[in-house]
Amino acid sequence: MAELQIFSYEEAYDASLQYFKGDQLAARVWVTKYALKDSFGNIYEKTPDDMHRRIAASLAGVERTYSNPMSEEEIFQLLKDFRYIVPQGSPMAGIGNDFQVGSLSNCFVIGLEGKPDSYGGIVKIDEEQVQLMKRRGGVGHDLSHLRPKGTPVKNSALTSTGLVPFMERYSNSTREVAQDGRRGALMLTVSIKHPDSEGFIDAKMTPGKVTGANVSVKIDDDFMNSVVTGEPYIQKFPIDSESPEVSQSIDASVLWQKIIHDAWQCAEPGVLFWDTIRRESLADCYADYGFETVSTNPCGEIPLCPYDSCRLLAINLYSYVKNPFTPEAEFDFDLFREHVGKAQRIMDDIIDLEIDKINLILDKISEDPETEEVKRTELNLWNKIKTKTAAGRRTGCGTTAEGDMLAALGLIYGTKEATEFSTKVHKELALAYFRASVDLAEQRGAFKLYDADKERNNPFIQRLREADPGLIERMERVGRRNISCLTIAPTGTTSLMTQTTSGIEPIFLPIYKRRRKVNPSDENVRVDFVDEVGDSFEEYVVYHQKFLEWMKINGIEEKENLTNEELEDLVAKSPYYKATANDVDWMEKVRMQGEVQKWVDHSISVTINLPKDVSEELVGNLYMAAWKSGCKGCTVYRDGSRNNVLEAMPKKTVEKNNHNDHNSLSGLIHLPDHTVKRPYELEADVVRFQNNKEKWIAFVGLVDGKPYEVFTGLADDEDGIFCPKSVNHGKIIKATDENGKKRYDFQFINKRGYKTTIEGLSEKFNPEFWNYAKLISGVLRYGMPIDQVLKLVGGLDLDSNSINTWKNGVERALKKYMPNGTVAKGHKCPNCGAETLVYQEGCLICKTCGTSRCG
Repeated sequence: MAELQIFSYEEAYDASLQYFKGDQLAARVWVTKYALKDSFGNIYEKTPDDMHRRIAASLAGVERTYSNPMSEEEIFQLLKDFRYIVPQGSPMAGIGNDFQVGSLSNCFVIGLEGKPDSYGGIVKIDEEQVQLMKRRGGVGHDLSHLRPKGTPVKNSALTSTGLVPFMERYSNSTREVAQDGRRGALMLTVSIKHPDSEGFIDAKMTPGKVTGANVSVKIDDDFMNSVVTGEPYIQKFPIDSESPEVSQSIDASVLWQKIIHDAWQCAEPGVLFWDTIRRESLADCYADYGFETVSTNPCGEIPLCPYDSCRLLAINLYSYVKNPFTPEAEFDFDLFREHVGKAQRIMDDIIDLEIDKINLILDKISEDPETEEVKRTELNLWNKIKTKTAAGRRTGCGTTAEGDMLAALGLIYGTKEATEFSTKVHKELALAYFRASVDLAEQRGAFKLYDADKERNNPFIQRLREADPGLIERMERVGRRNISCLTIAPTGTTSLMTQTTSGIEPIFLPIYKRRRKVNPSDENVRVDFVDEVGDSFEEYVVYHQKFLEWMKINGIEEKENLTNEELEDLVAKSPYYKATANDVDWMEKVRMQGEVQKWVDHSISVTINLPKDVSEELVGNLYMAAWKSGCKGCTVYRDGSRNNVLEAMPKKTVEKNNHNDHNSLSGLIHLPDHTVKRPYELEADVVRFQNNKEKWIAFVGLVDGKPYEVFTGLADDEDGIFCPKSVNHGKIIKATDENGKKRYDFQFINKRGYKTTIEGLSEKFNPEFWNYAKLISGVLRYGMPIDQVLKLVGGLDLDSNSINTWKNGVERALKKYMPNGTVAKGHKCPNCGAETLVYQEGCLICKTCGTSRCG
């Protein structure tokens, strides 16, 4: 093989910036996340053209193993410029990538046969979860098989602790796993039938708890009917048993109101309408072969059976609008159907590539130096995934740019006309994908379990039959290549590269202002804004790419400096007016999801964005409408939910600069004038991080669940602190040594159940680190809010590289305790520059562009 050329980051970024026509965010995302790299960070691709050539070459290799293959050039043209067919994250990064041994699947679900409620089963799922996350997979699993709190168990505990403590266990495992700055993603689910479901629903209401997982409750039709009629609802364990060990009658409306309140307050739990999911699922027609759906992936768009996985791909809907943003605009259904068929063929090729990747994973595990006993779980895990992948050949074909497609056609997202057109597009999409899967069955063979009789009464198949009887007649004759085909996922960073709206969502903002810091003494500089610390900024306008195309097509001049009134007037003239995430008719958005869902055999990831002042009653009405509309799930996000509640003193006004047209206001945080007296012992979390190439460990003492003090040092048994990797929690004890000197020890319970003590945490510090740690612990003890502590720590601009790296590790340790949704005041998004960063599960998420930064 010819030696690959290495490019510097600057070379790749500059070339990609030109490729994306000056879009800095798109260029940075591509170089950082998707350009081919080795483990040393060397970059081997200069622009996305190189990446698409790599992907096309691998897919063409698969095509050549079948009849009537597509050529490499044909595949490349479908991928080029992200215009038509767009593989999602894991396939885009992994196809043709020989530098990493990883899966091409975006998401997995795991679970044990027989659903054993034992520590052995709990630990096994924990290990499998971590093994998948380390290879870039998002994971989901269900907790409905765990015994409710207080039921008898045959061990020294005598009674079960219930499922809530294990939510924290799985959450902590997720937080430990990171790949190239990308933290693991986890979905935890439970059935509403479970007697502990109320505790599950409330688990994330405590700040800092279960921060490493999304949570959704599986709601059945009986429960919803009980909410409507007021009839009692029976919870039981086991949840599907006719003679349960535990049974209790509850008022469904009371639990329903708790779900609504928690969703209103902190955006979780999400709801999954489980009977709808199971009833509509094609894979569940084969439940007796192990394809019973038990949970979903972290974003909820792929309900899966245990040990199945899915790869994702999106069709860029905007690219099928001819004459966009003009009275002659129309959707090219003929080209759309042709490309959808080829997209399904490409997805089937990716399954073959995934099986090859799994074989490489299995080979690597076999060659690893660990003992066979250590490797057994991981080997069994990947063998089960390989079996399910080959048996079902599941695909996850979807769409992106829904919002831009509608705007380009002159339709306003969230209106009945737009919903009707979207439904038509997704109906044609479903028919084209299933026709292609039947074509592939004729050419390559059906998935091995296909049985027309099992599917005959499935509602989704019945809709396909009504729309195209010939399709189903041919399917029943020759079979189908793929057990399930369709989804609509959040396209996240991928939509930044397609330069379109994301997934099925409306546009977030078509135009907004961004700030760049300037030196006010420089010649010809314009100062538009002065912040609370006196830094000067110039404001300029950032346009959504398709909004910019609307302007160009309609002869509207692009300007960098517009007043807020001019911005509002410009948006009001556009087809994006009243169609942003916060403007759309919420109830119509739910109805749209329900109508489109009829033509999606998996599910749809969609979030209803709500303003801060909406009532809990509205959230309840939206959830009820989602169930009645046939949605498979629903998530709401109320602006400001999960924010940390701080008592603020009256705000001060910063003196206006001559060029300023508005004031900058900064709230003064009121701190208590006394500190909590330190108890003899504190609950404590353990957080591990890297300091340059050294492994470090932090012990965070807690009072009422909030950080009170920090100890940290090297994580080794010679010069630092040795603490087993399995230990995530314990207690910090104030002790006295044999010389009467006070010290702090860390105590935990080891795997054998014995209390173990690490003595002298305060003695494990390098003196320089210790001084800064005392400063941090001091402000924590006096009640400074975590966001302000992080700002303080981040502002320690020190000469020592070692100290600065350690400082970043301490920041990472403390971010765990930021309540989800808290605004990161004074921080700007590194990609788009917007001041819309919020903390989400320890990461900073930009609400403007979706960029995330963890650790």
